[in-house]
Amino acid sequence: MLNKYRPHSLYPSSSRLLSQPHPRYPIHRLKSEHVHCIMTRSLTPHYPQPILSQTHHHKNHPPLHLNPKIPLTRRSLLLLSSSSLSIATTPPPASPATILPPAPLDTTITDRVFMDFSLCPTTTFPSGNDSSNSPLCSESIPLGRLILGLYGHLVPITVTNFKSMCSPTSSSSYKNTLVHKIFPGQFFLAGRQGRRDKAEVRPPLDLPRNTETIDSKAFMLTHSRAGVVSLCLSENDDEDEIKLDPNYRNVEFLITTGPGPCPQLDSKNIIFGTVLEGLDVVAAIASIPTYKPGERIRQLNDLAEFFGDERAQNARSIWNRPLKTVYISDCGEVKVAKPSLSPSLP
Repeated sequence: MLNKYRPHSLYPSSSRLLSQPHPRYPIHRLKSEHVHCIMTRSLTPHYPQPILSQTHHHKNHPPLHLNPKIPLTRRSLLLLSSSSLSIATTPPPASPATILPPAPLDTTITDRVFMDFSLCPTTTFPSGNDSSNSPLCSESIPLGRLILGLYGHLVPITVTNFKSMCSPTSSSSYKNTLVHKIFPGQFFLAGRQGRRDKAEVRPPLDLPRNTETIDSKAFMLTHSRAGVVSLCLSENDDEDEIKLDPNYRNVEFLITTGPGPCPQLDSKNIIFGTVLEGLDVVAAIASIPTYKPGERIRQLNDLAEFFGDERAQNARSIWNRPLKTVYISDCGEVKVAKPSLSPSLP
């Protein structure tokens, strides 16, 4: 029986505690800093603790030396407050629903021109004169008329130059000039520059310089169907001597013939119009036979080009040339009150 007048018996001294081994602190590992902890734990009732593995204990409760306390200074408080303020004032990123799509291109038809095409029943190259009013052959067969709608708001300089080349009063127009290349199922080319006595184009000297060739907006439309009218850039086959002239103005154009798209022309040529009437004429031009070299000739040409032979490029200039003479027999502007309505043909 315990003596109630000896309460110190309930609280054993530190020497007594140190003399008895503690289950969690073996005597050979006991250090002075553990004495206070042992005395404190001895004054409280002991409840059994769940046995945890050493791995779990260190995973959930890492040692104190791995998580040192960071002292809070005035500098750290100022940095913390400024970063919190910047986070609070930064607007949230815009959601995909709020991003506006790009504005549609203005393909309003502002002007209309016509082109009459004819066929000479001969396989020989025509020999004309310097006058654009002289027909290329006396027994020409008319193929029909095209009505072209032009996108004057999208590419105004290209449209202005094309209208100038279609003017019947100009001595340097597309009239009586050749369709010099036909690519079946794709497009045909016209407006190649050169000698007028060979039915090639000679643009007027006062034609404005086309700065739309470096405007990205001019290359956004695609050659997705038949009847697309483009200014030739990648497909331009004017002579290098002509291109090096400081007064050179590109007026060569192409018209897609279908039936499928021509993605190889996209982003490389300037689309400035479309065929409104006369797709049957386009199909008739596309059906004209052309010169196609044999496979062996193509292989020899590729080999010559690989070795830098200039004759390879000269030989390719006659590839896809029509075997019959197709030319623009007449052209001009269609005058209508409202270009968006059906035109009154002249």
